[in-house]
Amino acid sequence: MVPLTVNRNYRFRLYPSKSQEIRMLEVLEECRKLYNYFLEEWKKSEKVPHKYDLQAQIPSLVKKYPALEDVHSKTRQYILWQLYSNLKGLRGLKEKGRKVGRLRFKKYGRMKTFTYNQSGFKLIDKGNRYQRIQLSKIGEIPVRAHRKVEGKIKQIFVKRTPSGKWFAILSMETKPEKLGTTGRVIGLDLNIENYLTYSNGEKVEHPHEMLKLEERLRIEHRKLSRKKKGSKNRVKQSSRLARVYERIIDRRRDFLHKLSTYCIENYDLIAVEKLSVKEMMETSYNAKNTVDSSWSTFIQMLSYKAEGAGRTLVKVDPKNTTQNCSRCGNRVYKQIWIRMHKCPSCGLVMDRDHNSAINILNKALLEVGSVRPKLTPVEMRPLLHPMDGACLVKEAGIPMRSVG
Repeated sequence: MVPLTVNRNYRFRLYPSKSQEIRMLEVLEECRKLYNYFLEEWKKSEKVPHKYDLQAQIPSLVKKYPALEDVHSKTRQYILWQLYSNLKGLRGLKEKGRKVGRLRFKKYGRMKTFTYNQSGFKLIDKGNRYQRIQLSKIGEIPVRAHRKVEGKIKQIFVKRTPSGKWFAILSMETKPEKLGTTGRVIGLDLNIENYLTYSNGEKVEHPHEMLKLEERLRIEHRKLSRKKKGSKNRVKQSSRLARVYERIIDRRRDFLHKLSTYCIENYDLIAVEKLSVKEMMETSYNAKNTVDSSWSTFIQMLSYKAEGAGRTLVKVDPKNTTQNCSRCGNRVYKQIWIRMHKCPSCGLVMDRDHNSAINILNKALLEVGSVRPKLTPVEMRPLLHPMDGACLVKEAGIPMRSVG
């Protein structure tokens, strides 16, 4: 089922004037102080205070601290929501057994965003990609809109990057654009040697954006280490280093958006592994390349784009997808450096990532049940092996209208 409305974010670069930038920095500082005040009230309370009890203190705080009058009312309220969201996140980590400390106060310069929720903003369309966003208490700020904005703006996040750039993230409520069916399904095996391998044997080369700029990062880090702490030269060098990191992030984001859009436009069902990337980085010797791959971001992009386009994204258990033979189901143990799959039972020889992609697709088709709808559920049907045969891939050319 395609939802009636979907939420989409548009990220645009802001070009404030010098006076506007000073005002935005002042808003960030007042938001930081307000955040620390609410956190202090929460910590010193014997009983956990309710969010609305703290919110009721805002009018008196505005009278006590006149600088808060220059911050939009919705922005002040959203700071409290942000605090309770952080507390909820910490509580969730503790429930999962993670060792976490208490929430800390934000130091000077650590506040990076402020939010206009529901009101206090207006997008002024100039008919070209150079538009303006009017923010309450700040004014009209030029913005470079690289794509057309469609739908109703629910809220705007204003963000300052470590390099000093300003961005506006517009949270929109819009109608989904359902794509026509293609009758094709695909399994994706995410890896490091090639970014991903399709179940049809095609491969996508890994961009390795961090490795391309690794030497530049090393030079900028060396320069930063030589600057005196607290000096203006150190602040300038930190900004230069941040620009290199942002260049890596922008290139990687561009690659992931193009790749995920291609998959969504060309396949009705997409199967991927349910990876625990954080644990992989903690235990792997290849953590740097794992970070550079951004698999979680790629799967997240596939997820929200599939929801808006009426596609099906299936996340399967990654257990033994590499070790099992995609033809006979026999388990063939392989070390990470062995790049070919050679099954002694059926004689199948193929690239190990290609074999894994087929297994991922087979698992997804068994879960969805679109290929053999008359079979009993997988949990009730006796199987000699969880990856019973590769015939599912051969039969998977049916139109995906039957996918539940």
